[in-house]
Amino acid sequence: MEFRRLGRSGLSVSEIAYGNWLTHGSQIEEEQAQACIRAALDAGITTFDTADVYANTVAESVLGRGLAGQRRESLEICTKVFWPTGPGGPNDRGLGRKHVIESCHASLKRLQTDHIDLYQAHRFDPTVPLEETMSAFADLVRQGKVLYVGVSEWNAEEITRGAALARELRIPFVSNQPQYNMLWRVIEAQVVPASEREGLSQIVWSPIAQGVLTGKYKPGQPPPAGSRATDENGSRFVQRFLRDEVLERVARLEPLAAQAGLTLAQLAVAWVLQNPNVSSAIVGASRPEQVHENVKAAGVKLDADLLTEIDSVLLGVVEDDPRLTARAS
Repeated sequence: MEFRRLGRSGLSVSEIAYGNWLTHGSQIEEEQAQACIRAALDAGITTFDTADVYANTVAESVLGRGLAGQRRESLEICTKVFWPTGPGGPNDRGLGRKHVIESCHASLKRLQTDHIDLYQAHRFDPTVPLEETMSAFADLVRQGKVLYVGVSEWNAEEITRGAALARELRIPFVSNQPQYNMLWRVIEAQVVPASEREGLSQIVWSPIAQGVLTGKYKPGQPPPAGSRATDENGSRFVQRFLRDEVLERVARLEPLAAQAGLTLAQLAVAWVLQNPNVSSAIVGASRPEQVHENVKAAGVKLDADLLTEIDSVLLGVVEDDPRLTARAS
């Protein structure tokens, strides 16, 4: 496993992070989830990403049980706050002070830890003054319950505003967690430059485009049974990629992957790690062997000619409009 610093901070994270969105407490049983966590630890992954909203808090509990007994100093545990949890009352959502503080305390209990390494605002909340949100994060940092602060799917302007307040409050604002892969590059034009300027780096989700960049979805054929495209929660994210023109281009990437000595999935994960502003790529798994396969992308250097060929194959099907940054709804 290779490691990179997160933004301009002193925190190092593993190039491959293990995430449990849509799997723990939802798609797979507890025993299988624990097997995947053990596989991640065995493979040298130290960075684990979750969120309170995943499986309505259950995913955090599963991860907490899976990491119990591990040397805490050897792990980077990351979670998030924003989306509704619990019964969904008026204060069970958003980035108001009450929800941020109470959610942090609840996450600490579920994760069985006394501190969260990276606490992230899961979306930007336009209904709450940003000063209120950042001051709540600052209090958690000063109490030692949170070590670093990050965000997820914030646009360039929001990142810039958050960074200014973080400097004023003297708290470590270090990362953004966006969707990013060969097909979805909306962060490149604005978010990455703003992040570099403000000292943040990216921890990216969906590096294999919800499984599309594994090659398992074929043009003109229905999605395989049990795949992300057939999952009630995950299908809305993958549908945008399930066009024949996209799937045909993905099939043309397979010989390029073979040429590099990689599977298509490994090529996809390695591709996002070629961006110097990316510190870690989050991979999920429903089977331990998927973890062991994906970690082989760590430390891989792709040559410039291969990157150019990839761009040529995907020309016309890549989404790069910064206005497509995910918004809260």
